[in-house]
Amino acid sequence: MKILHTSDWHLGKRLGAYSRLPEQYEVCDEICRIADREKVHAVVVAGDLFDSFNPSSEAVSLLYTTLKRLSAEGTRAVVAIAGNHDSPDRIEAPDVLARECGIVLSGYPNTYIQPFSLATGLRILRADTGFIEIKLPQITDPLRMILTPYANEYRFKTCFEEEDSSAAFQALLQTHWQQRADQYCDQAGINILLTHLFMVKKGMPLPEEPEEEKPILYSGGAQVVYTSAIPRNLHYTALGHLHKPHYAAKTETIARYAGSPLGYSFSESDQTKSVTLIETTPEKTLHISEIPLTKGKILRQLRAASVEEAKTLLLANPEALIELVLAIPAYLTANERKELTATHDGIVAIIPDIRVNAAEMEKKSIKIDLTQNTETLFKHYFETQKGQQPNDEIMDLFREILARQNG
Repeated sequence: MKILHTSDWHLGKRLGAYSRLPEQYEVCDEICRIADREKVHAVVVAGDLFDSFNPSSEAVSLLYTTLKRLSAEGTRAVVAIAGNHDSPDRIEAPDVLARECGIVLSGYPNTYIQPFSLATGLRILRADTGFIEIKLPQITDPLRMILTPYANEYRFKTCFEEEDSSAAFQALLQTHWQQRADQYCDQAGINILLTHLFMVKKGMPLPEEPEEEKPILYSGGAQVVYTSAIPRNLHYTALGHLHKPHYAAKTETIARYAGSPLGYSFSESDQTKSVTLIETTPEKTLHISEIPLTKGKILRQLRAASVEEAKTLLLANPEALIELVLAIPAYLTANERKELTATHDGIVAIIPDIRVNAAEMEKKSIKIDLTQNTETLFKHYFETQKGQQPNDEIMDLFREILARQNG
């Protein structure tokens, strides 16, 4: 059986002022072409299908058309779950139509997938809350999947009506997964866990989360889940949430993050994006390969000590999206900023790193005559802090604020 694992599409994502939808159209097309070229029997998408609870109509359209293409007219199973960026109800909304194409959508850990059968031979043989068994066309062995979309501790306990409020999230997950595995996942089929969680091997350092993903761990989201909670009779755990493709565990169990298909924050600069191909048998003969993705712009962080050096670096990276750090002695003038943006149309952010030497600072450390008028004091303060006089626009704004205060 050949299974393609992908995740964290974040359809509708913007990076600063830049919409990533044009690149997402390209990379979704590339994923569909890979599925066809590799003749995979199933595709799993491990959450964060959208970038927000209320995606644009363009993002919704791209998701549905991509999933339908991946289903290959109902000859290939497609299973997608919600991540922490997704609305569980929105993910499940097209369920009736999706099932007609062989697409399974799960928004909650206790979602029950209604069994169905297609003329192509694709069928749901058995279903339970958080579990499905699929018969794939031209494949004798069934595919069993434990489905756990993103859930924090509160949502998980609510879904399963857990009365023991003191029970640890890790223990609840482990018990749920083991029950499903013991009941349905014998060695006469392929057994997969599909989930969107922050998962690591116990004792290992925590991998870095992309900036926009930190709420899953630090702001009341799901806790860290250890790979030791994964039942040992599963062939593979398909993970979503972390954007860098890597193994969360590779010895006692196989658990892997497929990563995002595009870089979505500058902490992902220069990462090679990919999808993961799993080839396996009921006997646990397992071959995993990483297929690089070529579409979409790479993210680059550039650092320069002058405007001229910055222009040279920008010209050397014409196809990238850029975060530019300028270590210069004064803030950019309006004309310098125009020069840079005219040199490269993919500058997402220009970050000043103002460097003033000690002698200059000492020279500026003069006593201020507090009997001067407010405007003059403000100009002295601005020059001390920013290394230059405020321009007319800043002064006009200051005068407006002053007038309102005195009004």
